[in-house]
Amino acid sequence: MNVVLDTNILVSALISSFGNPARILDLVLLGDLRHVYDDRILAEYREVLVRPRFGFDADNVADILYFLEIEGVAVTAPPLPNILPDRDDLPFLEVAAAMGATLITGNAKHFPAEQVGQVHIQTPADFLAWWRQRTS
Repeated sequence: MNVVLDTNILVSALISSFGNPARILDLVLLGDLRHVYDDRILAEYREVLVRPRFGFDADNVADILYFLEIEGVAVTAPPLPNILPDRDDLPFLEVAAAMGATLITGNAKHFPAEQVGQVHIQTPADFLAWWRQRTS
């Protein structure tokens, strides 16, 4: 199954290894979910995850980003005319739309239903509840 991880999922997963975002990252790292991305998404990950305020271990971040890039699926997504509250979120929507992927985000309000079309947007808790039903 293809997923697009909003940056806040990675941030939350690295802050706490016990939350839903960490479970989702684990599923990606185990190969149960396939991460899809484009260069804009990787650039945002790189920019955000090295911010000093988070204090993440640089080697750990580099390892995760390397894995996501090597094991994930790179996409060249066509532009969408959608208007989102935060324009920086558009690459995530475009990649999810191009690949029929689920976009997992902790900020669902950034992806209003009237602007996301057929893209499936889920919070970490909703995604994991769906995943558990699917795999049991």
